[in-house]
Amino acid sequence: MIQMMRRSFVILISVLALTALVILSFSLFERKGPEYRFETTTVEKGRITSVVTATGTIQAITTVNVGTQVSGIIQHIYADFNDRVKKGQVLARLDETALLAQVDQSQAAVDQARAQYEYQKSTYDRLKPLYDKNLIAQADYDQAVYNFENSKASLSSAQSALDRAKVNLAYATIYSPIDGVVLNRAVEEGQTVASSFNTPTLFSIANDLTQMEVQTSVDEADIGKVRNGQKVEFTVDAYPDLKFDAVVSQVRLQPVTTNNVVTYIVILRAPNPDKKLMPGMTASAAIYVADKPDALIVPGKATRFRPDQAYLKKMAGSGPAGPDRPSEDQKFVWVETDSTSIHRIPVRTGIDNGTNVEILSGLTQGEKVVVGMVDTKARQQKQPAKGRRPFIL
Repeated sequence: MIQMMRRSFVILISVLALTALVILSFSLFERKGPEYRFETTTVEKGRITSVVTATGTIQAITTVNVGTQVSGIIQHIYADFNDRVKKGQVLARLDETALLAQVDQSQAAVDQARAQYEYQKSTYDRLKPLYDKNLIAQADYDQAVYNFENSKASLSSAQSALDRAKVNLAYATIYSPIDGVVLNRAVEEGQTVASSFNTPTLFSIANDLTQMEVQTSVDEADIGKVRNGQKVEFTVDAYPDLKFDAVVSQVRLQPVTTNNVVTYIVILRAPNPDKKLMPGMTASAAIYVADKPDALIVPGKATRFRPDQAYLKKMAGSGPAGPDRPSEDQKFVWVETDSTSIHRIPVRTGIDNGTNVEILSGLTQGEKVVVGMVDTKARQQKQPAKGRRPFIL
């Protein structure tokens, strides 16, 4: 009996000890609340830029397509690709045989019309005094006036045809309308060209290749930021390691819609003293819509950071924390108070390029702003220390 009592006592003591160990184990591993570690960055001064990207094609500022207003066979060509030409210089000449014949024919018609005019004029001059003295019939006088006026009109018409034939003869010689460089020659000697409503292009001449323009397409979402005079940098595939400078010279109002995507044409003016840029090259441009070399800068995620709800409740219990979500016209950043606490500061921002944000007021250089936070205790529980085993009953 005594042994049974002793055995029962030992079992009771063991159960109590086991229960105490379980309670102690739970108390050791119980979370007493989250512990936070804050990721911070220092407010610094530096350059911040905001750019709009665009692609386009390089062109000469002034390009003239030289055509012909008369049909004929190209007899001589005096300019070739890449030749420098002066205004008024002869570029080509058409065969003038048919045009000269037209001039001669028109001249003969003029001579005939003039002879008829002289005859009718002398007849009119002879009959006019007789009509004034009532010596001839009215019908005879009217016929003389009609013949005279008709001959005058015929002479004028013949003279106009002669003038037109002479102009066409002059058009047989093709002159350069500007000083420049021949970019394209579209004809060969002996080729027949036919003038019509669409004048055929014989030559393309660029005025000045030391000054080029880039015709770019800018998306409608970005066009509101682009202004005349803004700085531009662009690259071309021919020189991938070089950056070329340009400025915005024109923002065209006419929209261009392609597959329901609306873009606007922006013209860039680019100096080309070395003539490395050639017409037709594709350019990838960055338009600097905002640029400030000495600004207070913080990462963009600092203005987007919000502490988790548990930390905000903890702050609310220890003192006023303010609303978590700022109003639309006010932005905030969280600044480190010490290693375990942070506080919120209202700021006024400027340039935002998606990566960094300019701070206009509210912060000073050297302050530490919060960009992230970590619950260190939760992380430790998810990843227990190596070699430590949890108590298992």
